[in-house]
Amino acid sequence: MRRKLAADGPPWVRAADDFATVTLPECDCDAVRNLLIAERPAAVIEIGLAYGSSALAIGEALISVGGNRHVIIDPFQDSEFRDSGWEAIRSAQLDGIAVLLRERSQIALPRLAAEGMSVDAAFVDGSHLFHNVFVDLFYLQTIVRPGGLVILDDHWWPGVATAARYYETNLGWRPHGPLNGTPGRLHALRLPDAPVTPNFKELTPFWPGAT
Repeated sequence: MRRKLAADGPPWVRAADDFATVTLPECDCDAVRNLLIAERPAAVIEIGLAYGSSALAIGEALISVGGNRHVIIDPFQDSEFRDSGWEAIRSAQLDGIAVLLRERSQIALPRLAAEGMSVDAAFVDGSHLFHNVFVDLFYLQTIVRPGGLVILDDHWWPGVATAARYYETNLGWRPHGPLNGTPGRLHALRLPDAPVTPNFKELTPFWPGAT
């Protein structure tokens, strides 16, 4: 199903070039799948569904290693994508392990954290605005188990890279890789084995151009 989607595209698109612009390329889907298979996760949380390419790759990895939970967050699946991504999941018969939360990640993640959700890895491809990515990562550090992985798409955008850099420089998240795929696009971070509590009197510079 993933190969078919990459070759033929979805049955409906928002604009003529939207699928090629928005979806995760097949080589990067392969990279995400391979990384997750190596991690052998039981549960993964994903932010952003769109046309479903990355979700199919995550589902493929989970099925390959006996995983059983794929939580997807996307508030625009029905309003902007006419459920194209979710239909791809259903067509691949992955809806038995996947659940779609149709709300903003900045609203859903605090609730899931409060409920005690724990996953082994996360894939982040939602808002690329710095403050939204920062909030997503803030709650993911509670939801993703210690030592787990957070994989970011579109790390080449400044809002994504800058938010991630804070967690690398101040909270002990470590780059994991390199990843195969489009150079500069995917960025994987491994959480520390124990949460890091920084000194509030200090802040390691993390913004672009900081030294």
